[in-house]
Amino acid sequence: MAAEKPTNIPTETQVLGWMNSLSNWGRWGDDDQLGCFNLITPSKRKAAAALVQEGTPISCARPILTEMAPDISFQVQRYMVDSGEGRDTDPPERQVSRRGAAEFIGMVFHGQTITHIDALSHYSWQGKMYNGTPSSAITSREGAQSHSIESASQGIVTRSILLDIPLVRGVDWLTADKPVMPEDLDAAEALHGVKVEEGDILLVRTGNYRRRLESGPVPNSEPGVACQVACTPWFKERGIAMLGTDTPNDVRPSQYPTIGSPLHVMCLVTMGLCLIDNANLEELSQACRERNRYEFMLTLAPLRLRNVTGSPVNPVALF
Repeated sequence: MAAEKPTNIPTETQVLGWMNSLSNWGRWGDDDQLGCFNLITPSKRKAAAALVQEGTPISCARPILTEMAPDISFQVQRYMVDSGEGRDTDPPERQVSRRGAAEFIGMVFHGQTITHIDALSHYSWQGKMYNGTPSSAITSREGAQSHSIESASQGIVTRSILLDIPLVRGVDWLTADKPVMPEDLDAAEALHGVKVEEGDILLVRTGNYRRRLESGPVPNSEPGVACQVACTPWFKERGIAMLGTDTPNDVRPSQYPTIGSPLHVMCLVTMGLCLIDNANLEELSQACRERNRYEFMLTLAPLRLRNVTGSPVNPVALF
């Protein structure tokens, strides 16, 4: 028997209405490029630093692999420019002229496997990006001439909260027929003894990466679990500065006929809320359980890529 589906999934009409009622367009000025990163103030960063008690870092990134798998849309390319081979037998003049081992790495980081940040230029809706900027500002020749990831080049440092939804539900991982709903976020806050506040980065664990590690890669065609778009009013009310999950951040396939990726559209376009896709929250979850502590400082340093729609990233939690 199929699992019972949530009964409070918003209708498409409701979701389309939220594109106006949840909008942050103009909130920080007509030329704003930061979106919800504006909520991370200097005092917020100082308060986050005060959370560091042990000096223990935990990476929230997945390893970037060059092997092919069913859930990899674009294979990462690695080409060795030079290696360590033959350096013990090279003639003296060759040993002097050879430089260090080096490689070329090429990747499409948007997808289902590489931990990355979606910049505000990654999505548009009806020809508009966040703040009403025309989607035509992203060109095949020049790239993202607006809302590029370079807007976050100074780094992202703030308080972060992990909400561990499988722990709340008493399961190893969530399934696509029961996505994360607002009541799950409330229940996780209560269980963990935390409260998500303005300027926080919210990390939501679904167990998606654990499933991949234990059961093998999940084909792209298989339905995907994530936060349902019903969570976006909750995000707006709490004033989160960024959302990160261990998923590609949209229920797949879309539950709405005319909105292909509702969570991406609502977050990136409507609210100016950047996303961390495909995080690894397994080690972090274990660390939080051991300490019974679900708040910590989180740091991210996206690559300073000009005119690019995102960046691979290694989020580091510091306890």
